[in-house]
Amino acid sequence: EVQSKSIFEKDRRDLLAIPETIASYFYEAVNKVSPKVSQFLLDTVQSPTVVAAKQRIVKEAAKISIMFEQLIEKMKNLWYTKVLGY
Repeated sequence: EVQSKSIFEKDRRDLLAIPETIASYFYEAVNKVSPKVSQFLLDTVQSPTVVAAKQRIVKEAAKISIMFEQLIEKMKNLWYTKVLGY
C-alpha cells in the first residue's frame, strides 16, 4: 500500500529529489531518440559552471525549506492557541 503525505509532511530531501528525477527521465527520453544529444546534455550538466549553479540552488532551496517548515510550525501553533484555544 502506498501512503501519501501532504506537502507539509514531506521530508525536505524528498522535495529536493524531484528536479533530479525529472532530469533523469528527460535524459533517458532524449537518449532513446538521440544518443549524441544526450551525451551533449550530460557533458553540459557536468560542466563546472552548471555544477556550481546547481549546488547554489540546492543550498538556497534547503534554506527556504527550513524557513517554510518554521512557518508551518508557527501557523500550527497559532491555530492551536488562538483559534482552537488550547
